[in-house]
Parts: sequence; C-alpha cells; structure tokens
Amino acid sequence: MTVRWYFDFISPYSYLQWHKLRELLDEHGIVPVPILFAAVLDAVGNRGPAEISGKREFAYRHILWRARRDGVPLRFPPAHPFNPLAALRLCIAAGSTAAAIDAVFDWIWAQGNAGDSVLALAPVIERLGLRAAAVSDPSVKSALHANTRAAIEAGVFGVPTLAIGDDRFWGDDAHEFAMAVLRQPDLLEDPEMQRLASLPVGVTRG
Repeated sequence: MTVRWYFDFISPYSYLQWHKLRELLDEHGIVPVPILFAAVLDAVGNRGPAEISGKREFAYRHILWRARRDGVPLRFPPAHPFNPLAALRLCIAAGSTAAAIDAVFDWIWAQGNAGDSVLALAPVIERLGLRAAAVSDPSVKSALHANTRAAIEAGVFGVPTLAIGDDRFWGDDAHEFAMAVLRQPDLLEDPEMQRLASLPVGVTRG
C-alpha cells in the first residue's frame, strides 16, 4: 500500500506531526511529499486557519500549548503566514530526505527563524551542502508543481495529510486514527464507517 505524507513548511501542524511521524517512515514506507498549501486552498476554494481573524489567534495559542504539552520545541517565525516557496524548493533540491525536512523545520519552527527566501534560509542551505542556485533550479520548481498537482488530484484539501491508499487523514490531530488504519487496514470497512463515507447531504448553504 502506498502511503504519502503531504506537508508544507508554512504549517505548524505539519511540524507537530513530523515529530510523531519521522521515526515511522521506514516502518510503514511513508513517502514525504512537500506541496504548496496555498495552491491546494485555491483549488478547493478555501482559506487557511491563519487567514481567518479570531481563528488565527486561537490556533497559534493552541499550537503553542500543544507543543509545550508534548515536549516539542516550538517558536513561531517572525511573521506568519509567510511565503514557503524557498523552503519547499530547498527540501526538494535536497532530495526530500528526513534530514532535509528536519533541517528546514528546525530552522523555522524550533528556532523561530524566517524561511521565506533563499537569503533567510542560507544557513540551512549550507548545512545541507547545497548552493543557493539549487533552490531556483527549473527541475526543482517543476517537481514542486508536480507534487502539488498530484496532491490536488488525489483529493488532498489541507496539510498535513497522510494518504493511505485512497484514504486521506487530514491534520496532526488525525495522526492516531491514521496509525490505527495502518495497523488494521480493514478498520474502515466497518459498516458504520462505510455508511458515513456516503452519508447524504441534508442541506447546503447558498
């Protein structure tokens, strides 16, 4: 079964789930896939939590509380949301390895540094043994575009998302649910799970 983890460095929820997921990559054959969250939002006609006044402030405090509860080092970058393109392309240029993902997440979300430009990410680029030009390589840009397009075609509507076969598990808070399905693939074949998958819509807003 193919398992993909779609994420964006702009997302603190992706950062939180990465701390739970990193050691499970080999065990479950999980493939990390960096994507541009903003393009996903555009495709589904939605806004991110940080774009909604009130929800933004609550989410930031809740994320910090959860990180402290779980012992995860977290310091928000200087501004959020920020443009994650350079960070995503850097990750791809470095092979989207666990070490590369670690380095970028640590720089932005553990240390609280800016990750919105090649200049801001210069220490990470050096740490990963790359040149700044690698981040702007046309093949890297094309790979990010292809990743994002594939995610949208697979029905991804937010980050982070674990895609287990044709099923999608959205959000850090769905981590245990996803792990349960990995351990017990027939869990979603439960009659009530099946009924909910096709539950009729009772009313729609105009």
